[in-house]
Amino acid sequence: QVQLVESGGGLVQAGGSLRLSCAAAGRTVTSYNLGWFRQAPGKEREFVGYSRWDIERTYYADSVKGRFTISRDNAKNTWYLQMNSLKPEDTAVYYCVAGEVFTTSAGGYRYWGQGTQVTVSS
Repeated sequence: QVQLVESGGGLVQAGGSLRLSCAAAGRTVTSYNLGWFRQAPGKEREFVGYSRWDIERTYYADSVKGRFTISRDNAKNTWYLQMNSLKPEDTAVYYCVAGEVFTTSAGGYRYWGQGTQVTVSS
């Protein structure tokens, strides 16, 4: 089995930064697309971004482009979401994901983390 364990969530003021981590156990992630989704209260699950396994390229939702950065450390089986210039509307539960296809759709990801709360105060 593959288990994704998230960490790094918390409370931060608007304009601040936060770094989320996701560590995978049970399988190496070298050949997986690694990404992040989020879900705010009362809203649909939203794609944040992902990192391709085959080439060094990342994709981001327009809402976070220029502020968030995804990186991966295959040797540590871990990937990260660096969030800068945070806004109150970034408040959500953030989920790390891993999958075998290139997609922005939640249904395309096979493995999900437990979620970590990010709260941005104004």
